[in-house]
Amino acid sequence: MAAPALSPRLARIVDALALRPGMRVLEIGGAPGTAARAVAEHVGPDGQVLVIDRSAKGVAEIQRLAAAEVAAHRMSVRCVAAEDFELQPGEAAYDLAFAVRVGAFDGRHPQAGLRARRRIREALVPGGRLLIDGGDPLREVALDSA
Repeated sequence: MAAPALSPRLARIVDALALRPGMRVLEIGGAPGTAARAVAEHVGPDGQVLVIDRSAKGVAEIQRLAAAEVAAHRMSVRCVAAEDFELQPGEAAYDLAFAVRVGAFDGRHPQAGLRARRRIREALVPGGRLLIDGGDPLREVALDSA
């Protein structure tokens, strides 16, 4: 199933991720899954997208809307806050993480943001990047001091 059409803003964000086939991508706070589905198209059948969201309702919505991608093992969803996220045993690290309108990264919840940056850094490959909205259209979050 093809990914849904993106709004112009979300299309600019997905394009700015510089995705390549085979990448492992973590989206933080991704309900309803629109961006993640587009990312899954870009990274192809050898790539993987994990969407985490703190809301059980949001996770259920992603699972419903992205059922084809989840069934094809191109996408998975987990109900967890960014500041509590950990790789599961045997889970490979991610090449890239991104977040759009997530309070832990946009300054609304600074203490959660400190913990979230540490958790995301630990879930990325060496040199992995965390990109968030608020740039043109994205900006990179420094993880080396997280």
